[in-house]
Amino acid sequence: MAKDAEKKSKKENKHFFKDFKAELKKVIWPTTRQVANNTIAVITIVLITAVIVFALDLIFKAINTYGIDNIRNLVKSENTIQDATVEEDNTENEAGVEGENAETESKNQESANPDETVGEGEAQENIAEDNNIQE
Repeated sequence: MAKDAEKKSKKENKHFFKDFKAELKKVIWPTTRQVANNTIAVITIVLITAVIVFALDLIFKAINTYGIDNIRNLVKSENTIQDATVEEDNTENEAGVEGENAETESKNQESANPDETVGEGEAQENIAEDNNIQE
């Protein structure tokens, strides 16, 4: 049985190589001149494509450098200016709030203790008036 399988595979191999040789005889091979022309055409197309890609790369790089980066820098500088003005406004507002707080505290002190906020002479007069009113 093993011999029959071996004989069969040898026949298949011989048949394969005969068919392979017959197919190669049917192929129309290009001449040396045709191969040279096709090679020159391929190399030319590759070089033209490389030049086009290189030119597009330079153009996009220039657009990026002189266009988009400048716009990006302008936007960043505007944002920093806006941030600086917002910080100035915040510090002014904080100073205003602190000033208002001081004013309200002084008003509260005046309304609570009127004698403490006036001068010494006026305080003595106010005390004298209060004593006269109470008597």
